[in-house]
Amino acid sequence: MRKTSSTNFQNQAYLEEKCALNELIYLLSKRWITEVLFSIESGNVRFSSLKEDLRFISDNILADRLKLLEQHKLITRNDHGPEVSSRIEYSLTESGYQLSDQLDLLCKFATGNIYFPSKAAALTE
Repeated sequence: MRKTSSTNFQNQAYLEEKCALNELIYLLSKRWITEVLFSIESGNVRFSSLKEDLRFISDNILADRLKLLEQHKLITRNDHGPEVSSRIEYSLTESGYQLSDQLDLLCKFATGNIYFPSKAAALTE
């Protein structure tokens, strides 16, 4: 948790007030957020299947990212009642689908139009 009196926190709050896009970019800049969103869209709706699909993500980070996506109303958490083990599934909201579509377009743009020096250096080694 950041200190609310820090310059960094105040700068972020100012940018978020200026335009909602700044808040969205801040959310999307968190590691694993987009991959969790894409994984749910591709049919991985349970914690265990998300964990299997995103094999390097820790349980804590996955749980945190799911909470963030739910707080921002990009996914919903569906509890299917008191079965032997409570079955919880996640699904994209309409906003989640819209965002996923836009992110897919950005991924395609980045693949064809953005030069990544770190990737180029790795290819020459």
